[in-house]
Amino acid sequence: MGFMSILFIIIGLCVFEIVSSIDNAVINAEVLGTMSEKAKKWFLFYGILFAVFIVRGMLPWIIVWVTNPGLGPIGALTATFSNDPHIKESFELSTPILMLGGGVFLLFLFLHWLFIEDKHFGLPGEEFFVKHGAWFYAIVSVILVVIVALALKHDSVLALSAVIGSSAFFITDGFKKNAESNEQQLLSNTSGMSDISKILYLEIIDMTFSIDGVLGAFAFTTSVPLIILGNGLGAIVVRQLTMGNIENIKKYIFLKNGAMYSILCLGVVMILEGFKIEIPEYITPLVTILIILFFFFKSKVYAKNNLASE
Repeated sequence: MGFMSILFIIIGLCVFEIVSSIDNAVINAEVLGTMSEKAKKWFLFYGILFAVFIVRGMLPWIIVWVTNPGLGPIGALTATFSNDPHIKESFELSTPILMLGGGVFLLFLFLHWLFIEDKHFGLPGEEFFVKHGAWFYAIVSVILVVIVALALKHDSVLALSAVIGSSAFFITDGFKKNAESNEQQLLSNTSGMSDISKILYLEIIDMTFSIDGVLGAFAFTTSVPLIILGNGLGAIVVRQLTMGNIENIKKYIFLKNGAMYSILCLGVVMILEGFKIEIPEYITPLVTILIILFFFFKSKVYAKNNLASE
């Protein structure tokens, strides 16, 4: 992998992490508004340490280690850079399992947003899916059956990974819904939580939201060090935006759309690679950056027209 390829992947990871964390940043900013200045500084400093080095540092490493137990902790971290043929073979054999499970998770995440979540309609047809939101569960069930049936023709463990991916989606979705319901209590201060408790709660929310970005990162690269670097830089930028520029970010109303369509592409790429269909490494960061740029400029035009009409 050349220097330009590595740089392109890191930029793609960073951009994807920033945009996919917008919702989390908004929640953080609103809750921080109810806290003291000292607590805000604690959140910025210790929150970055936790978000970058613990969550986005350890989670991709743990995922690779769990799907490749034979590599050991060090081998899981350095597998993509190792010249050991045994490590390479073990990693290549287990990569489809990781890819298919992560791909199912991301595909379900996109479909949930498309059918159920409130949104600014950025493309024609989105309103149609929201009106037929009740079909979400039927559609994802059928998709899961088809993917599992295809995976069983290759490997039963591959089929299991698809089921695990779907289960992970519904578990994290439950945590997110609980976080949204508790947010109003935090904002109104009716929860009686101290600033330290709020910081800890925000870190738990961040951990839940970070799963999307970490799993999506494997569509860019299977190199754990690159994932840690790209996602870590993105997480630092998001924390800075949370503290100072969140109102400006809110003006770009279609950024969430861009994040979700990126997630759709990443999910499809991972599912294809799970079935051992090779996708050129430059495709994922290129498509992600183009999608996000499209919705960024669409948001900018909308904000400009909205300002002019006022």
